[in-house]
Amino acid sequence: MSLQIPIMSRMKSSPVTFVWIKRLNMKNLAMSDNSSDLLTFGGHLDVLRKLLIRVVTVVSVLSAVVFIFKDFTFKLLLAPGQWDFITYRMISHAMGYLGFDIAFGEFHVNLIATDLSSQFMTHIATSLYLGLLFASPFIVFELYRFVAPALLDNERRYSVPIVLTVYLLFAIGVLMSYFILFPISFRFLGTYSVAPDVVSMITLDSYISTFVTLTLLMGLVFQLPVLAYILARLGFIRSGFMKAYRRHALIIILFLAAVITPPDVMTLLLVAMPLYLLYEISIHVVRRLEKSL
Repeated sequence: MSLQIPIMSRMKSSPVTFVWIKRLNMKNLAMSDNSSDLLTFGGHLDVLRKLLIRVVTVVSVLSAVVFIFKDFTFKLLLAPGQWDFITYRMISHAMGYLGFDIAFGEFHVNLIATDLSSQFMTHIATSLYLGLLFASPFIVFELYRFVAPALLDNERRYSVPIVLTVYLLFAIGVLMSYFILFPISFRFLGTYSVAPDVVSMITLDSYISTFVTLTLLMGLVFQLPVLAYILARLGFIRSGFMKAYRRHALIIILFLAAVITPPDVMTLLLVAMPLYLLYEISIHVVRRLEKSL
């Protein structure tokens, strides 16, 4: 016997409410046809428990590997703070091809540790962060496996591209932070001095926390096209609306870039430009979605 949700004729439901009621009816029909395959509440908890065990195991193993290879790990993390980082060399070569002779001068910023256990605790925290980052594809896959049985067939078709796009955009944001945003920010702020007698003494904790914060935030803000796609599919935004409020969006993007970046104009522009480009891409994504509906 199928379960139906009654809709009163006098009930004034919004289009979004109607869509969700229709979805619930479809799900109930599917559940009634496959009631023998349904899990109990305890069964779902058992599946979730096994999922968490697998995720914790993979994250722990990868974190332990990162912890063991300490020299390679911190060589990779501290590389953006060196004067001969690959980003500076690539910019110099690119400018050379264009006929400009640009050479970045040497600079040296010494990192210090002010607490007895700060280096060890930073090593542990960094290992956990990198272990979680490297395990993220496995975590996303496990979460999708857990949620997939509750999705309709048409939802599964577009959920996989969305998940892949989310992870791809997150990876692009992390790489942009590592190769462009953080090196230039560190070079500017680490070498800035109000007087020759004032020497910057940057702690290792400050370096790693800034690095982690920027990489995570850039990975998150790069999800703008996915967020726009979801909101458009739910009927909350349209491409015409996004076009009409371009200037307002630019102001919001500049404000957001000022919040998530160190306090210098160069870094703000380096973040604001790709974010505005993502906004334009989001308009294109929403317009294509409107044509397909």
